[in-house]
Amino acid sequence: MQNPINNPENMTSQISTLIENVNVLTSYGWLENSCVEVSGGKIRAVGVDVDRPASVLLNGHGGYLLPGIIDLHGDAFERHITPRAGTVFPLELALAANDASLISHGITTFYYSITDGFEPGPRSRETVRHLLLALEHLMPRFSCQSRVHIRHEKVNTELHDELMGWIAEGRIHMLSLNDHLPELDNPASIERYLTGFRRRVTMGEAETGRFLSGLQGRRSLGEKQTYELAQQARRAGVSLSSHDDQCVDDVEQNRTLGTTIAEFPMNAETAKASLAAGAAVLMGAPNLVRGGSHVGAISVRAAIEQNLVSILCSDYHYPSLFCAPFVAAEQGLIPLAQAWKLVSENPAKAVGLGASKGRIAPGFDADLLLLSELDGSPLSLQATVVGGKSVFQRSGCFN
Repeated sequence: MQNPINNPENMTSQISTLIENVNVLTSYGWLENSCVEVSGGKIRAVGVDVDRPASVLLNGHGGYLLPGIIDLHGDAFERHITPRAGTVFPLELALAANDASLISHGITTFYYSITDGFEPGPRSRETVRHLLLALEHLMPRFSCQSRVHIRHEKVNTELHDELMGWIAEGRIHMLSLNDHLPELDNPASIERYLTGFRRRVTMGEAETGRFLSGLQGRRSLGEKQTYELAQQARRAGVSLSSHDDQCVDDVEQNRTLGTTIAEFPMNAETAKASLAAGAAVLMGAPNLVRGGSHVGAISVRAAIEQNLVSILCSDYHYPSLFCAPFVAAEQGLIPLAQAWKLVSENPAKAVGLGASKGRIAPGFDADLLLLSELDGSPLSLQATVVGGKSVFQRSGCFN
């Protein structure tokens, strides 16, 4: 038996590799004591459909083979760039560390959720510009397949044409429409916003007050530009999402813009309305793992119980996305096979990748996870395979 460590390109070449002695999670449930054939970075056959001898045999030792995780909304990479307020690390160093974290938590396709905000510092347009260039330079070297998700703040009205151009040029793969600027007559909203703001930006109290007041007048222009951005995204085939919908009126407004994903609806009513409007509902895995929302939104556990969740994302914590399907199963909310679709098949379909990613099936990309146990611990992740290439392995895996 050959070890892929000796030749990590085996599964991406035309050489046929057979992963045997594994329990395989398909769209239709588990195939016990089965096998998967990989060739040219794709899945060629599964189980009884394997009909030819393979060039390379890999023993899964009775483990579990699952589709790789697809994360549509994650911004924990910001903490690699700015681990403390006022500190900024080189992007290449920060993004390399982030890539390693992704694959070690089973994330095989990742949307870098970059805030195109109204703040100075890590969430400014200047930072977006530098990040976009750095990602385009580094993506060929990343182990995780990476894409760009711009989280546009509506009141960031400067340099509108630049963002429109990025969409038209195909440099952006997902666009969400955000409004995190707190209303000045809502003290609770202001304090919640400032909790995060103080972690990212060093600014005195008086200056912060003037800063937030000065942005209020941009709302009208921001709404006009939002409509233009939505039109541009639809023309370019860029996935479009709403964010933090508060009420049914928000859902209706976003439906007219053409959003197909509803990120973090704040309550059951808006989640139901989004699903009725044909949008996939995305919620945060940390909410489920922690046992509730950190901003007072609907609990993901309650949402899953009411069948209101289409997709889970890492939001701000990568390990939670790996763990969340197991938590859902352990709590009796839905079976693991169904819960895993929330992090694989469903997000793939939501962003137009449903014909190539998110499933273990012939013709799909060989983005695979080998687990020794179904206990929800990232320590049980033995190997991560992206496009047929083994990019993360624990010692002894496949031996």
